This record gives sequence, C-alpha cells and structure tokens, in this order.
Amino acid sequence: MKRKLIIGLTGGIGSGKSEVSRRFQALGIMVVDADEVARLVVEPGQPALADIAAHFGPHLVSADGHLNRALLRKIIFSQPEEKRWLEALLHPLINKEIRQQLAGASSAYAMLSSPLLLETRQHELVNRILVIDANETLQIARASSRDGNTSEQIKAIMATQLNRETRISKADDVIHNHRDLRELDEQVNALHQKYMALAES
Repeated sequence: MKRKLIIGLTGGIGSGKSEVSRRFQALGIMVVDADEVARLVVEPGQPALADIAAHFGPHLVSADGHLNRALLRKIIFSQPEEKRWLEALLHPLINKEIRQQLAGASSAYAMLSSPLLLETRQHELVNRILVIDANETLQIARASSRDGNTSEQIKAIMATQLNRETRISKADDVIHNHRDLRELDEQVNALHQKYMALAES
C-alpha cells in the first residue's frame, strides 16, 4: 500500500492558517489541526490533565474540570523550565494522536496544520511544507482583532515563533496571504491541483 501524501501547513500568528485550512477542507481534504489535538489531550478525564494538576497545583483546573489555559500560558511564558516540563509531557501525546488521525484520513492527501510544525518534530510527519506568509503589520492586526490581545501581546508570541525568513527558507510551497480572499482562493486551488497530482504519482 502506498504511503499517503501529507502536507504540513504552518505560519506565524495571524498569517491566515485557519482561512487556508477551511479552504482545503472545503475541497474535501482531511486537515488535522495540532492546536485542536493539543486541547484534546488535556480534556477532563485525560491522564495529562491530572499530571498538570499534580505538577502545577489543583488551581490550574477550574470547577468544571477544565484546564485554565490562560493561567498555564502565563506560567510557562515566564518560566522556561516549566515550559520544557510541559512540552516533555504533552508533545509525545500530541504526536501520537496526530499520527492516528492522519492514518485515518480517507482524502487523496491529508494536511497537518500546526503553528509549531517547524519548531517541534512534527515536521517529520509530513512530506511537504506549506507556509502561509503575511507581513508583520497584517499579522498583528488580524491576531489582535481575532483574539482581543494587545499588539504587545501579539509581538511577544511572535518573538517565540520562527521569523518569516527562516520559515520561508524551510518551505516547499508558500501562500502569500497579503491581499484579498479571491487571490487566496486562486493560490489554494492551484496548490490543490498540484497536491492531487503528487498524490497520484
């Protein structure tokens, strides 16, 4: 049985990964979202949530049994050693779930959408890397209007991600998401045709 073509989709905060993912899904392509998987592995009842509560304290779990993400984010952004502990716990679990979801894909090719595709070992799960690129001003404007964060908060997140030049240097394909949705659709459709041909060959 031939191995399925897996495309890794990534980009900085506010670059438009979700917009692009939705368009590939509308074309019938299975997209595994690493952010959704990361939420799944710390759902109420999951062993990882109990481990987090034991390590950081029970105040990190709200009354309804869910992880207090905002509080956890604050801790790990200010304490690198705690960030490393959390990554050592979660990354193997996330990777395992991503592999299982990709293996179950029935579309001609599948996609893994992840903001940390190139910063973690997730890139080892894919055959090609598609980078969604947008300039810094656009990234800040989009992310702050979507999340209600200040531009300083967005810049702090951007500082923890790869810079645009490094990300693009690692890409097999790039979508330039600087203009309107019509142009975005044209780029997605062209890449879809390319990926369908690659999946066939």
